[in-house]
Amino acid sequence: EMDLLFKELLIGVTNFFRDPALWDSLRDTAMPALFAQHCGGASLRAWVPACSSGEEAYSLAMVFKEALEKFKPEGRYTLHIYATDIDTDAIDKARKGVYPDNILVDVAPDRIKRFFVADEDGGYRIGKDVRDMVVFAPQNIISDPPFTKLDILCCRNLLIYFGPSLQKKLLPLFHYALNRDGLLVLGSAETRK
Repeated sequence: EMDLLFKELLIGVTNFFRDPALWDSLRDTAMPALFAQHCGGASLRAWVPACSSGEEAYSLAMVFKEALEKFKPEGRYTLHIYATDIDTDAIDKARKGVYPDNILVDVAPDRIKRFFVADEDGGYRIGKDVRDMVVFAPQNIISDPPFTKLDILCCRNLLIYFGPSLQKKLLPLFHYALNRDGLLVLGSAETRK
């Protein structure tokens, strides 16, 4: 009963490319700036806490690939994404990378063609090249140690569910986790004044 209640309290609402302008800005402005900071190539690290069923982590991977194709930086660049969530069922779903056909509302046809394969059940599976960029793991962001030496930390629309004391605990933790000049990506609700 306690496990069922816990699952009911979790908010697993997410979708691919939520807030499209943000993803365009990441691809067209932030990623080229990261490439410029690491001339000649780099193995970049990202963390997506509270990743739910993986859409945000996979969106980040796709945008990174698009930025590489669009800007063609000199050198070899990779992005390793650590995606975590307290909900182990959501993590299991994210690892599978299979989504129903209603993702067509959020994912443009060219991205479907480039990054997905049709699933036998009528949905879509994330392509292996994108799935291989992301490692999913269970984690309690409040009590477990953070990932560190990050170039990107993408925590969107989680902090709005926490009270001021937890927010004050997590923001310094995010600062600690990021490399100097690392990129902190918050949701629109967290960045409103």
